[in-house]
Parts: sequence; structure tokens; C-alpha cells
Amino acid sequence: MMKPSRCLGLVIWATLMLAAACSAQTENAMQQSSQGAGMPTLPQIIEVIDKASAGDSPDTPAEWSTPVKLVAIFTLLAILPSVLAMTTSFTRITIVLGFVRRALSTQTIPPNIAMMGLAVFLTLYTMAPTFYKMNERAIQPYIAGDIDSTEASLAASNIIKEFMLRQTRQADLARFIKIAKLEQPKSVVDLPLHIVIPSFIISEFRTAFEIGCLMFIPFLLLDLVIASVLLTAGMMMLPPVMISLPFKIILFILIDGWGILAQSLSLSFR
Repeated sequence: MMKPSRCLGLVIWATLMLAAACSAQTENAMQQSSQGAGMPTLPQIIEVIDKASAGDSPDTPAEWSTPVKLVAIFTLLAILPSVLAMTTSFTRITIVLGFVRRALSTQTIPPNIAMMGLAVFLTLYTMAPTFYKMNERAIQPYIAGDIDSTEASLAASNIIKEFMLRQTRQADLARFIKIAKLEQPKSVVDLPLHIVIPSFIISEFRTAFEIGCLMFIPFLLLDLVIASVLLTAGMMMLPPVMISLPFKIILFILIDGWGILAQSLSLSFR
């Protein structure tokens, strides 16, 4: 079974392997077509797979056939969005943006696609140093042939692990270490990814909710003031949200809310 550290590394650079694998598959298909080869039969396919699995000699390590490699790559690409969302700053940013929209009481304004777009580009901005290190230490050496896939995946997973550990609370790490019944490591860097990732996600949820609650307080106070004024004026049937909404938007614009929000989210990551 593939280790979690190798799995995460493979997910990160699987996109690069996809182009090379598809190119090789297309080239082989064109060569067979030019030679006039017919459609292979089932025994021929089984024979090819057996040869690829067995290797050229007993001492030669078994190599995956091209179809199996493509299946593995597409499987990794299918889980790539979830992995990137749970191992980057995307989770915290989306939760905070959701809190802001609820606090403004603007329902679906800004729309979901605009909020997701802002979250994606803020994620790219905050993760740029980490992605640069991954490209410099893992992807480019792998493309140049200086390291193999195992070393590249290990280097990439260690870099993303360092980022996650900087954002993770020690209490969350200790909790999952205790649940997994692992011995206390000499350094947190030695922790496996199946311990680091859930600890990072829980810490991100907590941090995002703390930021969201702090942003809710000024708008909540404004709602209370508007509701008190309406109650004093005897307009109890008029929803306070209808009156407080324009004041919330004006207040948010006057303090340059979006700029402050983007700056605060960017600076919240270590």
C-alpha cells in the first residue's frame, strides 16, 4: 500500500506526468496505425499486461503498463481538488468569506462563483512561496531527471507538511497522535501526513470560525441598534434587516472592507 506521504506528493505532480503519458500513448497508437496493425484480441492484451508486470527478467522490477498508469493518474487527478483544498489556505479563506456574506445579510451577493474565484486567487497568493519551493526542490529536479518519482513525491510532501505544521495548533496534533496511539516523535516534522492533515484541517476550522465571529460582532451591533430604533418608533412589523442592510454595506465600503479582509487573511498565515 502506498504511504500517505508518497500519495500526497504524487497527487501534487500528477498533472505533469499526465501530459507525458498521453503523448506517449498517442505516439504508440499512431505507430500501430501506420503499420496496419489490427485491433488486438483479448489474449494479446493479457499477454502484454503479463509481460509488463513480469519485467524483462526476474531481477527487473515490475513496471506498470501505460493503461494502468493512466488509470492511476486520472484517479489522483480526481482527488486533487479535495487534497489541495484541505492542505492549503483555501479552507480558511472560504469559511471567512462565507461569514462575511452572512454578516452583511446580502444573501447571494456576491455570487458563489465570485466568492470562489476570490478564494482561489487569495489561496494562490498566500501559497506562492510554498509552491515556489515545491517547484524548485521537487518538480524541476524530477523533470530534469536528477531525482526519481519517489524522491520528488517525498520532497513535495515534506514542503507542504512544513506549511501545514506552521498553521496547526499543538493541541490538535497531540490529540490525533493520542488517537493513533503513536509514540511522541523527536520532531513534529517526523509526523506522518495522516496525522498532520486532519490536525491542520481542525485548526483551520477553528481559526476561520474565530475570525468569522469577530467580524460578525460590528454588524450584529448595528442590527441591534436598528432593531431598538424600530421598536421605539413602534414599527415592530418592519424587519430590521431591511433597514440595516444599506447601512452595513455603506459601513463596509467606507472602511475598505474587502481590502482589509484580503490583507488580514494574507497576514494570518505564517
